[in-house]
Amino acid sequence: MIKHQEHIVNKDDEARRALRILDQLPDSASRTLFVLNNDGQMVGSVTDGDIRRGLLNDREISQSIEHFMNITFKYIQDGEDSLSKIKELKRANINLIPKLDKDLKILEILDLNITKTLLPFTALLMAGGRGERLKPFTDSTPKPMLKVGDKPILEINIDRLISYGVSEIYISVKYLKEQIMDYFGDGSSKGINIYYLEENDPLGTLGALAHIENIDHEDLLVMNSDLLTNIDFEDFYNFYKEQNAAMALASIPYHVSIPYAVLKTSEHIVESFSEKPTYTYYSNGGIYLMKFALKAYITKGSFYNATDLMDKLILDSVSNLIHYPLLSYWLDIGKHQDFIKAQEDIQHIKL
Repeated sequence: MIKHQEHIVNKDDEARRALRILDQLPDSASRTLFVLNNDGQMVGSVTDGDIRRGLLNDREISQSIEHFMNITFKYIQDGEDSLSKIKELKRANINLIPKLDKDLKILEILDLNITKTLLPFTALLMAGGRGERLKPFTDSTPKPMLKVGDKPILEINIDRLISYGVSEIYISVKYLKEQIMDYFGDGSSKGINIYYLEENDPLGTLGALAHIENIDHEDLLVMNSDLLTNIDFEDFYNFYKEQNAAMALASIPYHVSIPYAVLKTSEHIVESFSEKPTYTYYSNGGIYLMKFALKAYITKGSFYNATDLMDKLILDSVSNLIHYPLLSYWLDIGKHQDFIKAQEDIQHIKL
């Protein structure tokens, strides 16, 4: 069933019925109905304003909706680049928008108060590690299922991806995998598709990629599942595409302050010095966007890390590797003090 089914009506329904439905919708900003013909195709939209204008033009409340509906309705077409269109709709304060297939049948209805955009990539979340440094918490619970606030950290990351319109998610599992698989199932409870890559032996941060045959998109996001972050996935994706990169990694700025003057010397000669300088280095943040075709570098069943692929691309003069400085919140929950910090931070950061 399509989410927001209460917004769908038939063109032959009376305008009186449409008005009653509109009146019962809790959110005034989303009081729009989508009108279907008898073949299930969308043929119009209607608001209480449309009905009011129709009545002022001498139409009767007992007439069918098709006499009141707007036939120049807004929608998103499946397969189109929807990023710019969604921005346009948001600027126009249109909060509820249907996504249609080529036959103008509704695939889903998006609430733009909840769904930020529709990013065209598939996600792979790495969730197979044992979490040795978080024992005893991980003795009976896989690290990605430890709760931060009221949700497992893995669910926080999945829900954030959903808010960006990502609907195809792979999860690489190994340690206590049944807990993860039982909790999320096939993803239908969240309106998405979840697939599991079961590792018999550790495959590294990218080895599981070789076991994915095909995905719905040409780009793949790979992410460690135990990260707590409010990274703007849309900005990350746009940066990656603008740079025409083969792979982009989110990098974490790390500042090192030297409490003394640092000398620049040549043998024993001091050429210059900097008083108490601060240097900025960029560390790997464990979040990657990459062309799915790069899986060709990975042998199925082999141990392969993201850093192995990065080394390969650095040596390859054709494929470029870029980094995206992550200036928003980021925390790798690897140690006990990180887990404690995450419980405090989740109360204050906007996800």
